Amino acid sequence: MIYIDLALLDLVEGLCRRFQILTGRTNVWLAFQLTNLSIIVYFIWAGVYFWAIPGLARVALALFCGGVLFLLTQTIFKVTIETYEASAYRRVAKGLRNARRVRDAPLRISFLTLAVLLFFPMVLVQRNLDQSFVHISPVIHISTFLSYSLIVLTTAVLYLLACDPLPPCTGWLSEWLRSLVPARLKTSATAAESRRAPVELERRR
Repeated sequence: MIYIDLALLDLVEGLCRRFQILTGRTNVWLAFQLTNLSIIVYFIWAGVYFWAIPGLARVALALFCGGVLFLLTQTIFKVTIETYEASAYRRVAKGLRNARRVRDAPLRISFLTLAVLLFFPMVLVQRNLDQSFVHISPVIHISTFLSYSLIVLTTAVLYLLACDPLPPCTGWLSEWLRSLVPARLKTSATAAESRRAPVELERRR
């Protein structure tokens, strides 16, 4: 399983570097976006359970979700993507490999194994929901699907965070999109930014 993990990690890193060459966005940016998506899925999952459980359990779940949201504001939401990317760029410039490749290997393998083992039961249930021998309430069905989605998203985030980005680059797709903008619009945008800069500086003072 270790060799499968390393092979998959190398594959993900290669795809992330191609994505960076194409768009200029790093694996850190992708991981951050998937993390935000997983947070949304988690709170949807909690909302489904909130309407299905009794009153006292609802209060406990609401308090737990409030605590999770507070921790997120103190950790993930407190640091910008640019800060994470700058740290990754500095590490790559020093020639250091990502420590998460080795440190998070047991966690990655656990989530990967869980995602693979649960895939076939999920597909089987989805394909046979209309059969008479399958009796699953809508709440359990939706919560099960959301739980599996969280497992897959967490697995993807763990692999993305273990990759190393290329040095900073703009991305040829971004350059191509910028070349489509007429020159007069670029000039007006630059002039607007130059007029806005003194105002922002004065506000900061």
